[in-house]
Amino acid sequence: MLSSDPVTRGATGARHLARHLAAPLLVAGILSALAGGFAGCASAGLGPLGADELRHEIRERGIDPATILLPFEPTAEMRAWARAQLPKRQLSDDEKLHVLLASLVGADRLNLQYEGQFTATAAEAFERRKANCLAFTNLFVGLGRELGVPVFYLDVDDVQRFEKDGDLVVVSGHVSAGFDYGRSLKVLDFSLAPDATYHVVRPISDLTAVALYYSNRGGELLRGGRQDEALPWLRTAVALDPELARGWINLGVALRRTGDAAAAEAAYRKALEVDPGAVSAYQNLASLLRLHGREEESEQLMRLTEKLGSRNPFNYLDLGDLSLSHGRLDEARRFYKKALRLYGGNAEPYAAMGLWAVASGDVGGARKWLRKAAAIDQANERVKRLQAKLGGAAAVPSTR
Repeated sequence: MLSSDPVTRGATGARHLARHLAAPLLVAGILSALAGGFAGCASAGLGPLGADELRHEIRERGIDPATILLPFEPTAEMRAWARAQLPKRQLSDDEKLHVLLASLVGADRLNLQYEGQFTATAAEAFERRKANCLAFTNLFVGLGRELGVPVFYLDVDDVQRFEKDGDLVVVSGHVSAGFDYGRSLKVLDFSLAPDATYHVVRPISDLTAVALYYSNRGGELLRGGRQDEALPWLRTAVALDPELARGWINLGVALRRTGDAAAAEAAYRKALEVDPGAVSAYQNLASLLRLHGREEESEQLMRLTEKLGSRNPFNYLDLGDLSLSHGRLDEARRFYKKALRLYGGNAEPYAAMGLWAVASGDVGGARKWLRKAAAIDQANERVKRLQAKLGGAAAVPSTR
């Protein structure tokens, strides 16, 4: 998968949307969303980071902050331009956002145009007057904050466009800007599709936004056949945010194209640990396995894609089973542990951990897992399988 930008706009799980502004040939709208289930960005720790805090977060990941390009950072010229757009009267944050958006897309103002093939920084987008969805968000976030509005990044992770690049799957995602009113979310968007509907919008941190920028730039270099140049971008992306599945998939593509099949496989598997619903990770890994004669495992992976669901614990159990069947014990344990965290009230992940313990030679540990699983559901098929592996030993703990 190469994660680049889409030409589609996503939508939020909110019930009411109202587009207020539009430009010819392109939507650049403010969408007001009644988000009853939306957790405020500030309370989730996802609001704008201060410069010192962001540098600290980067340093914590073993990277020198001086080497990282912050894509939302405005120049002095941009700061002056943004302040000059505001009237002299006092404005609310909401009014400032409307003024800024109109100033960016207005034909008599900056006249920003959509360009899909290059992810620009805020400074590059301002200079070139062109941007894709992430570049627009970089620009809007940087200038919005300059005007004193704590704008943040949103990942629209249900909006995807799939393509084929040889035997590799290319998928594009979507990013927007947002503003938190507590129980109401304002989404500020920029794309070519005026009629798309949002389903899932997820606030992301500044650090993840920087990682997305690096992943996008790496993906664009891959599209251009420049995999050696792409690798540093992609390695930086996953170092900044190890939970960025699309970054791991992009890195896997780059590693495979540079001939490092083992490292590519590891990157794809890491993507699946992070997001067991990442269809393109399954597909690219299956393609790699097939290329190296591992047909059975490849087919098993592809069959798993038929029952994928977001954060479904059974995805992790299925992946753990597959890893266990091929002797990858550490990998299986990680998948089972994730299933246990998501589904701790069910017997299956406990029994799965017991089966892993049997395969690892830890019979005592397996019996402990069996007691926990059977206390929840002794009739579960996986529990029965574990019990059989242990010679049919009694599993239910004493109630005395």
